[in-house]
Amino acid sequence: MKINKNRLAKCIALTALLPLTSLAEALEKPKTMEEMWQIIQAQQKQIDEMKIAMKTEPNKTEATGTMKNLEYKTDVLSQEVEKLRTNLSIPEDAKYKSAYGLGPAASKIYQVGKGLSIGGYGEANYQANVGDKGSNTDNADLERLVLYAGYKFTDQILFNSEIEFEHGTTGEADESEGEVSVEFASLDFFIDPVANIRAGLVLMPMGFINPIHEPPFYFGNNRPEVERRIIPSTWREIGLGLFGQITPDLTYTAYAVSGLDAAEFSSNGIRDGRGGGSQAKAESFGYVARVDYTPTILPGITVGGSAYVGHAGQNQSFAGQQVDVLTQLYEGHLQWKYRGLEVRALGSWGHINNADLLSDEKDETIGSENYGWYTEVGYDILPLILPETTQYLAPFFRYEQLDTIAKAPVGFLDDDSKNRWIYQFGLQYKPIPNVVIKADYRNFNAKKGALADDFNLGLGFIF
Repeated sequence: MKINKNRLAKCIALTALLPLTSLAEALEKPKTMEEMWQIIQAQQKQIDEMKIAMKTEPNKTEATGTMKNLEYKTDVLSQEVEKLRTNLSIPEDAKYKSAYGLGPAASKIYQVGKGLSIGGYGEANYQANVGDKGSNTDNADLERLVLYAGYKFTDQILFNSEIEFEHGTTGEADESEGEVSVEFASLDFFIDPVANIRAGLVLMPMGFINPIHEPPFYFGNNRPEVERRIIPSTWREIGLGLFGQITPDLTYTAYAVSGLDAAEFSSNGIRDGRGGGSQAKAESFGYVARVDYTPTILPGITVGGSAYVGHAGQNQSFAGQQVDVLTQLYEGHLQWKYRGLEVRALGSWGHINNADLLSDEKDETIGSENYGWYTEVGYDILPLILPETTQYLAPFFRYEQLDTIAKAPVGFLDDDSKNRWIYQFGLQYKPIPNVVIKADYRNFNAKKGALADDFNLGLGFIF
């Protein structure tokens, strides 16, 4: 039988060079799991070729020793890859992109092959109130520091959470002095792109800010008042529901959740009625759904809407009567991003049944209807000055109008101080996409009474 000595010599030479090549590459840059698997596959191929070649020359001691050494190295490398698959897994180059209705930093867990993912954001600001002579309300505040922690058990099951520290301290049983809160904590069960399950403490999928409230992704140091007073943020409830893609351009989210607590409604709206997952009343429930359409033929356009309907009575009595207090809230939104241009518009309307009984019980007017809307525009001007820059500098303008007592119940007086409009303009600078520096001025107006303007300077980041 003729021995293929050239083939055998080639295998030995390549095998000898392969570990050296891998070592040199490893010194330059640590391997990702995918690259390590490529090395394993290449080594296994060399082993297979050597086995075939050695069948023609079984007594070649040099080849036998080289093959055993290569088999050992391949086995060790395979074990290391398996450790990476089952232990801590944090992407080396995170891509900050929203996924499944969450903010970019909160979506890091969806990039992980398996295991733990850590992310977060923070923001701090200085606020000077203008036109309030004699007061002492100017303040500097670490508004919030947030940690995202997620764990991917399998490709089908993952956990994600957001833990928020507000105002730099936990305070003394006073939310305004600071607190630690779980903003969301839920399990996702991936079944099919069209229908997946989410359960736990979930963010209500309404408006722009509720699902995506990380500071680099909205204008101004303060969230829009419409998305604080009409659509409460950050609004979360214990719930269960579905999310997915009906088509690649059309996504939806729908939950059944613990209901609002009408006993906490006020002339300022429904905000204080949120359960927040903290021993929330659950005698009655709410239902929320959202759809978003991002047409492929119109890049940068997103249009959508959401609706919440639920009973807020929670088997409680108001002015001597036990009522359901049906509460409704609807919103529609539009976003357009084109090169350096960003435009947003949002409108919301709400209705509260039995507002007369609530007003009688609380001894203040609670609106049977409320509404709010705003529009904003910003433009990144830096590429006009420095065409090759990757930094971002955008002046912006926002106009808001809202009224938490758009309609007073029969027998109760309206409060025109709740009918407000706000002009806001400012500047947004990002030296890198993860970090933002903000400055803005807000001019507050009301149909009745005077409100102080404010100037805000702050910074924010995600990781």
